[in-house]
Amino acid sequence: MGHLRPLAIILLFPTVFESGISSAANLLRNRRNASSSSSSGRCTYVKLSPLARSPHSLSSTDMASNRVIVYGGRGALGSKCVQHFKSRGWWVACIDMAANEEANENVIVKMSECFTEQVTADVATLLGEQKVDAILCVAGGWAGGKCSSKDLYKNSDLMWKQSVWTSTISSHLAALHLKAGGLLTLAGAKAALSGTGGMVGYGMAKAAVHQLCQSLAAENSGMPSGAAAVAILPVTLDTPMNRKFMPDADFGSWTPLEFIAETFFNWATGVNRPASGSLMQLLTSGGETQAVAAQ
Repeated sequence: MGHLRPLAIILLFPTVFESGISSAANLLRNRRNASSSSSSGRCTYVKLSPLARSPHSLSSTDMASNRVIVYGGRGALGSKCVQHFKSRGWWVACIDMAANEEANENVIVKMSECFTEQVTADVATLLGEQKVDAILCVAGGWAGGKCSSKDLYKNSDLMWKQSVWTSTISSHLAALHLKAGGLLTLAGAKAALSGTGGMVGYGMAKAAVHQLCQSLAAENSGMPSGAAAVAILPVTLDTPMNRKFMPDADFGSWTPLEFIAETFFNWATGVNRPASGSLMQLLTSGGETQAVAAQ
């Protein structure tokens, strides 16, 4: 038997990238739709055939002992996670509204009323009986607005979809596909540890993610035996987009994406992993970052 490589599965959401549309279309053409309706009202629950595979992907029989799912991997942080785990020899699959060309596998999210069921079904089709070692949810977004803002409802709904639903889906995927002793990470925000008057929807959604993380660490949460749920609470990430729109900011106080990707890798391999339910603030000053548990 040849040498088995570790694997990672990256779930990407929710930003649309036009460059990935053709790849997504090709992937979807290879699916075979079968019947079956769900109990979710107007949603039709579709059982899918195995997803299309990129040229450098591994079959399920080639899956090694280490696998990870990352939800949000087409964004700046998620892409860095894809690159980092790939550089360590892990097999990577991505889920988003468009394909990530660096991944071994892609599951495409179709934004409809039943995208939650669609993602769940597609991941089950992709994995079969295989389990993963970690699920990294780095999906999210930002929208401002006071309670008096005309866009309050729209922005709050968007924040809920981008942060709470992706985290909820990731927790359900963990219950179904995470190994015993595995890792689930969620994306919170340090700002949501207190009031966020100028960004009500954002703060509300991130606070819900914090609560979910702590609930997953509680008894009878449905998480696999010995698995840990940990949330990261950054302030500002050092991304190209943030630098573009805040060119005069103190970049030395922004958290590098490389630090987070390496931290995830360490936690996924059992190095300095926090206790389940931990809310880990990412505090950066003078170019140095520390992960500190919120009290």
